Amino acid sequence: MARTRRPGGVGAALRTAQWGATGVLAGTGLIGLLLFALGREHAWQALGGGLVVVGASVVLGGALGFLFGVPRVRGGAGAGAGAGEPQGSYAPNTNLEQVSDWLTKVLLGVGLTQLGSLGERLHDLGTALAPAFGGGADAVPFAAALVLYFLVFGFLAGWLVTRLALPQALTETDQALDLFLAGQDRDRHGDKVGADDLRVRAMQQLGLLGGSAERPAALTGQLPPSSGAPAGPEGVVAEVRSTARRSALTADQVRALFADGSEGRRIQALALMQGDPALADLPSVLDAIEHPRSGFEQYHALLAARGLLSRLPAAGAQRLRDAVATQLVDPRGIPYGSDRSWLAEKILSRLPAPALVPEQPAPAAPQTPQSPQAVPAVPAQPGGPATESSGPAGPGS
Repeated sequence: MARTRRPGGVGAALRTAQWGATGVLAGTGLIGLLLFALGREHAWQALGGGLVVVGASVVLGGALGFLFGVPRVRGGAGAGAGAGEPQGSYAPNTNLEQVSDWLTKVLLGVGLTQLGSLGERLHDLGTALAPAFGGGADAVPFAAALVLYFLVFGFLAGWLVTRLALPQALTETDQALDLFLAGQDRDRHGDKVGADDLRVRAMQQLGLLGGSAERPAALTGQLPPSSGAPAGPEGVVAEVRSTARRSALTADQVRALFADGSEGRRIQALALMQGDPALADLPSVLDAIEHPRSGFEQYHALLAARGLLSRLPAAGAQRLRDAVATQLVDPRGIPYGSDRSWLAEKILSRLPAPALVPEQPAPAAPQTPQSPQAVPAVPAQPGGPATESSGPAGPGS
């Protein structure tokens, strides 16, 4: 029975081996330094001086490895957003590449001319560094060997990191820049939805936004290989969106396509609404925002809502605001820091703020007429004047 190899298993094992080899090489040199320092009269002084020498050697070797590992820009190769996207009108700066090439040739030339005196130079270096290791005749070769060991280690580490990580980082940054420039170009041509889609993809390329992980399988493989749109479901949506204005479908047919119920048809209907706002149906868009089949569908429902902003009446704008705001605050709704949250916040910022109804003062309690109450008269003192009463006068008064 044949075993199924897990995807990425070889790469993970290789990375583990690389980190293991790096740890063994660095640990061997540091253990040697520790054992040497313990045999000195001033062990801590020797250990501290040795660690400083090790750090300086690694930094110098890493800088040399960086200079030798700087990648070159391929002429005429577009790192952009795909064959169907306009490329940015810029050229990558190759000053670092030119400086690296020049310094590499200079260092190689000088090093080759000094090969005959390499032993003498190493002895002079060990003699200069010996006091940092406690002095003595045995400190001279150890200092020279330690510098040479960690210089080579730093060079290999710097070269490998530069060679493996820097090209990927530069490529991703160039692709993100091309996507931003393509989005600006779409914005100038009035395609707000396509512009925002490209901006989101650029921020995802830079790791600033999380993506909608679910991709409907119903949309995969629907484009011919020669199509200029990006591969995958995103390419299908982009292709449908670009042909929406040339489509013979009516708004009722697009609404019926969305009501079909399958996720693939719902997303195709949303793509048509993105490409031509005249085909858009607000209840369908709200349904996809509030009850999406996947995060991918909700993302494209938000894009369709973005294209509807200039056409919504006040009541429709309020319904859209309520739906988007509810999904933002719902723990099971739009996740924070995702592409959907960026679009949702942008939609809310474009919608008019809800009108504030001034608070009405509470109605005053009705005042009931109070019947006059008789105040008992104070009896007059004998022989004195009668006291006045505020009550009604009795008969005979």
